[in-house]
Amino acid sequence: MATTAHLDTFARDRLPPRDQWPVFRFNADTDYPERINAAVELVDRHVREGRGERIAIRHRREGRIETVTYAQLAALVNRIAHVLVEDMRLVPGNRVLLRGPNNLMMAASWLATLKAGLVAVPTMPLLRARELKQIIDKAQVSAALCDVRLRDELDANQQAGGDCHCPSLAQTLHFNGEGEGSLEAALAGKPETFDACDSASDDVCLIAFTSGTTGQPKGTMHFHRDVLAMCDLFPRHVLRSAPDDIFCGTPPIAFTFGLGGMLCFPLRIGASTVLAEKLTPETLLELIHDFRATIVFTAPTFYRQMATLAPRFDISSLRHSVSAGEALPDATRQSWKAATGIEMTDGIGGTEMMHIFISSAGAEVRPGAIGKVVPGYVAQIVDEEMRPLPPGQVGKLAVQGPTGCRYLDDPRQANYVKAGWNLPGDTFVADADGYYFYQARSDDMIISAGYNIAGPEVESALMQHEAVAECGVVGAPDDGRGQVVMAYVVLREGVAADEATRTALQDHVKRQIAPYKYPRRIEFVPALPRTETGKLQRFRLRQMAEQGPDAGNGGKPQQGQP
Repeated sequence: MATTAHLDTFARDRLPPRDQWPVFRFNADTDYPERINAAVELVDRHVREGRGERIAIRHRREGRIETVTYAQLAALVNRIAHVLVEDMRLVPGNRVLLRGPNNLMMAASWLATLKAGLVAVPTMPLLRARELKQIIDKAQVSAALCDVRLRDELDANQQAGGDCHCPSLAQTLHFNGEGEGSLEAALAGKPETFDACDSASDDVCLIAFTSGTTGQPKGTMHFHRDVLAMCDLFPRHVLRSAPDDIFCGTPPIAFTFGLGGMLCFPLRIGASTVLAEKLTPETLLELIHDFRATIVFTAPTFYRQMATLAPRFDISSLRHSVSAGEALPDATRQSWKAATGIEMTDGIGGTEMMHIFISSAGAEVRPGAIGKVVPGYVAQIVDEEMRPLPPGQVGKLAVQGPTGCRYLDDPRQANYVKAGWNLPGDTFVADADGYYFYQARSDDMIISAGYNIAGPEVESALMQHEAVAECGVVGAPDDGRGQVVMAYVVLREGVAADEATRTALQDHVKRQIAPYKYPRRIEFVPALPRTETGKLQRFRLRQMAEQGPDAGNGGKPQQGQP
């Protein structure tokens, strides 16, 4: 490791033991110098090379479309960096909690944190005080920049004597506000230039906490070089993004899927991003129309709803639609393509790996497959003993590349990394041409009467029925079979939640896939438990299944969607 620029070595000291690290692979795309600051590469480089007047960020303010150039963004980032260093007296290596939706000040605060050599700890806007305390305590956060509209839960952590009190969090400034205690007030008179921290390429700059599909978030530590590596592989080789592209979408910047798609990918190539808060399927389509966006990132649930609305909007500017975060049902892929003519770009990534490492776009898409390994990564299917399996055999996915898992002081590192390979926890099968077909999360495989059944396959079959709006499938305990397939189904408006519908859905699945895979139990629910990023929380469905019938709705039948 290079000589660190950190004066506070908390993060480096809590990296996993080196024998628990994955093997890292670098190529011409990811051969970075020993000293590099990611914020400089994302913003300042464009100004230095004469692209300062290009638009970096677009957003809507009070009904008007506003733009921020790279030169303007650099100036704002520099002023915030001065506040962090001079007013908040932070030193390289200190952790800064960032809390806000996708807007200009959230983006600039993230960039300023990196530029000052600090470690960004972004958090999802909907997290509550107890969840924030867990993150603050784990990362020993000493300062926070928070959108004023989200201050209540964070403020609750500073109530002396309360259960959520976090003694390490000594100071907070709020942005998108005014007056005492606001970041805007602190910015007054600050210089528009700032000497970036001389960071090592392997200095920790980001602690990203997992979105909680397992119920126990983990802190994943990433270096300056990791931020650049995620920009220099998937968007370069799969999306083939260019400076004239306009990015948009729903994933929060606090989530690595959103950090890449909504901020770092466009900034890396001098393109622009549209930042927007609280989007719905309809307003996302409006945004694509109004800003003439070319690349959109969102989850499968959004695409399914957008497909029915798309004919009402001119989205002819769009050339890529990227889906990630959870399994993409083929029914959603086909309905989107029928409505827009666009072949969905599916992808699998993860907070531990930073971003997408398997994907294909356009003519490279193969039915049923997520895609091929993104150039710069390598993957294989392995058995329980980490032995490679031949094409056609189902096993665990193992990945290596320039990014990889390094948990913050967490014994679960040994579960994710084995024999130098990252194990994202997914069951896959690969074909002879190098296409990877998702089966399920390893813990989502249902073993019923000796049969291995992938929950997402049953979900995909259910989603093809016109009565189903959403569904989640898990294994439920059963004395006779060990487990049975249990489906939690959200019905479309107006569909009766009765025995006739239940039977119709079961018969439909039997016609679509092997009959033994059909859901022997179906419970109708008003909504599915999801993380803030849209991921289905199957651990909660499994908890409901273990509690017995009707745990999801208190025993009351549901009449369609709420």
